Amino acid sequence: MASSSSSMLLFLSLLPLLPYITSSNIIIIPISHLPKNPHPDPYQHLSYLANSSLKRAYHLKNPQTTPPHTNTKIPLFSHSYGGYSSIPLSFGTPPQTLPFMMDTGSDLTWFPCGKNYQCINCSTYLNNTAKVKSFIPKLSSSSKTLACLNPKCAMVFPKIQCPYCELGSKNCTRRCPWYTYPYGSGDTGGSLLSETLHLPNRRVPDFLVGCSIRASDQPAAGIAGFGRGPASLPSQLAIKKFSYCLLSHLFADTNKRSSLVLVGGKNSVKKTKGVSYTPFVKTPEVPGRGHFLTYYYVGLRRITVGGRSLKIPHRYLRLDKNGSGGTIVDSGTTFTHMAPEVFERVAGEFEKLTKGYKRAEEVEALTSLRPCYNVSGIETPTFPSVTFHFKGGAEMALPEENYLVPAGWEVLCLTIRGDNLPMISSGPSIILGSFQMQNYHVEYDLQNERFGFKQQQCN
Repeated sequence: MASSSSSMLLFLSLLPLLPYITSSNIIIIPISHLPKNPHPDPYQHLSYLANSSLKRAYHLKNPQTTPPHTNTKIPLFSHSYGGYSSIPLSFGTPPQTLPFMMDTGSDLTWFPCGKNYQCINCSTYLNNTAKVKSFIPKLSSSSKTLACLNPKCAMVFPKIQCPYCELGSKNCTRRCPWYTYPYGSGDTGGSLLSETLHLPNRRVPDFLVGCSIRASDQPAAGIAGFGRGPASLPSQLAIKKFSYCLLSHLFADTNKRSSLVLVGGKNSVKKTKGVSYTPFVKTPEVPGRGHFLTYYYVGLRRITVGGRSLKIPHRYLRLDKNGSGGTIVDSGTTFTHMAPEVFERVAGEFEKLTKGYKRAEEVEALTSLRPCYNVSGIETPTFPSVTFHFKGGAEMALPEENYLVPAGWEVLCLTIRGDNLPMISSGPSIILGSFQMQNYHVEYDLQNERFGFKQQQCN
C-alpha cells in the first residue's frame, strides 16, 4: 500500500449521495476531487506532489516489515492523496459511514478509530480546519476485537504464533497483535477488528478491518487496501474485477465525480468493449519481500517518445526472480516514477525534441520536476508524444495533459520522474502513477489476470 503524505493515494471523498447499484453483482461507488488544493501556491503544490510521489516510490521499493516482531460502483474524487480517491464505506451496527482512500499498493483496510484518534502532521490534508471523522467501536453491536487464533489474524500476520493458546481452545483470550502499517514517510497503528461492512446490495459480516488509534502524515480518512493480498477489500469480498475512471485534474476544485465499480459473478468473464488488455505479471515469492506480492505488475515492453523507441536495458523492464525490475500500476503514486537509468532516457529524448523551447530552470528547482518549459508567447505549443507499449500489444498513448502539468501561467513541466534511489536495487523499476491515468477507464480483471484501459472522458 502505501504511503501517507507520500503515497498520494486517490482520494474518493465522502459524498452526500449514497452508492447505487446496477445489478446484484455490481457495486458502484462515487469518486471525486477534493474541494481544496492543500497548497494554493502552484510551485509549492507541485513540489509537494513530486516529493510525496518520491517517498511513495521509496516505500514501494523497500517497505518496512509489518508487524515488526513477526511479524460495486462507488464515487471517486480527484485531488491530493495519490492525486485522487476516497470512497464512502459503512461499517458497524448501526452503520457508521466514513471516507476511505483507495490504495492498490496495499492490503489492509483501516479507519480512524475512537474518540481520541491522533493524526500527527496531518494538517496538509486537513487544511488545519477539518476534523477527522472516526469510527466508534462502542457504538457498534457487531464490533469484535480479533482473537489471536482467528484465521483472519494470519492475513496480516502470516507467521503469527499465539503463546499458551492451542488451536480450538475456548479459553484463549490472547488478542491478535497490534499492527503498525507503514506508508512512505508516515504510518498508522492500532488493533484488528471483525466488523460488518455494509454495501448497497450486500451485507458482509466478519470483515477484517484495522481500528487505528494513531497515524502520522496521513489524510483525513482511512485507507481501503485494494492490493492482491488476502486482507484486501477485493479478496475479502471475492471481487472478480474492479475498475475506475479518474477525472481530469482540471476539475480538481469542482463537485464532479466518476465511479469505482466492483464486479462479481459471471459479468467479469467478458471483455469490456474498447478496452485494451495486458496480462498481469506473476510476482515471484522472495524471502523477506512478501510485500511485492501485493503489487499489480504489468509487462511494459517499450516506451516511445516522439515515435522513437527508447533503448532501455532489459533488466529494468523484466521482473526477475529476486523481485527486481518490472513495472507496477499504483493508485497511490501521483506522478509516474522510473529508475534513474530509465528516466534519463525518457527525459533526454524529450529534451532533444523540444530544443526550440526555453527551459524554465528556476521552476525546475522549485518543483523538483524536469524538464520544464516556458511557453509564453507560443499560441499552440506542441510536445513529443509519450507512449507505453505493453505485452500483448496494448498501447497507452498519453494525451499531453497526462504527462505535462502547468506550473504557473506560462510554464509546463513533465510529470514523469526519476526516483533517484540508487541505494535500492530491489523493487519495481517503473511505477505508473494516477496522474498518467486521467480520463482513462482502468480495469483490474482479477479473474482473468489482466489489466485493461481505454481513454474516455470520466464523468
